[in-house]
Amino acid sequence: MLWRVSDDADALRIRFWGVRGSVCASGQPFREFGGHTPCVEVRCGERLFIVDAGTGLTALGNELATGAPEEIDILFSHLHLDHIAGLPFFKPALLGGRVIRTYCGNLGGASAKEALDRVYAPPIFPVRLDQLPSQFEHVGFRSGETLRFADGYAVDTLPLQHPNGATGYRFAHKGRIACYISDIEHADPWPPADLVRFVAGADLVIYDGMFSEEEYPRCRGWGHSTWNKGIELCRAADAKALAIFHLHPAHDDSCLRASEERLRAAMPSAFVAREGQALSFAAVAEPA
Repeated sequence: MLWRVSDDADALRIRFWGVRGSVCASGQPFREFGGHTPCVEVRCGERLFIVDAGTGLTALGNELATGAPEEIDILFSHLHLDHIAGLPFFKPALLGGRVIRTYCGNLGGASAKEALDRVYAPPIFPVRLDQLPSQFEHVGFRSGETLRFADGYAVDTLPLQHPNGATGYRFAHKGRIACYISDIEHADPWPPADLVRFVAGADLVIYDGMFSEEEYPRCRGWGHSTWNKGIELCRAADAKALAIFHLHPAHDDSCLRASEERLRAAMPSAFVAREGQALSFAAVAEPA
């Protein structure tokens, strides 16, 4: 196994809080893989990043609660509803005393503020984000730029093919690499050279596998991919492990278990992401 769950304070750690795409899934048939929409916790040592703010953000917020850092960075892949629906229910925003910064790269340099102000306002929603007890700040950038933070951390980004655009993220920490490549539609030829370079050597690639190969032709142009294309990408980039993500809301546990069996037969280190699943990649010692 390439990862483990540990308390290693220096590890690169990933936890999935929401793994579904488009809309939540609920009920007994969806219990194993979970029903919340996209939200991933990334820890570079103790440094917290949150990628996407789907309904899974509510569970993460409940876990953080009063122990949340004073400044919280939320990196959006894009602003479709399934990726922002958890924002007004994020407990650190409701408790106050925090600065919550959002980062958005698919709007040509504009921040998410204008779009979020349209969604989180009457008559669509009763409360504006700036009425919540914590302070929101919104940062715009262009996908492809490197995000640099005041504490010295940096996160590389890449534009992805998706309706209205999307952003991929590459986290590097202590010799470990994790890449978030959700909401992408594969192209022909595949995989593109810039994406291969972006995920090259990654310990983990989180990849959009919403559709099966059989479903995809009916959904061409919707902005999503298949686990088969995720494997092709990882092989081309020599990436070590693959997490299939942005799961179709109609794919129940039995369907996903069957997909995972085929997935692992093709790539033993690959798996279908589960809500609540936690991974740790121990820091790599630098040569003496």
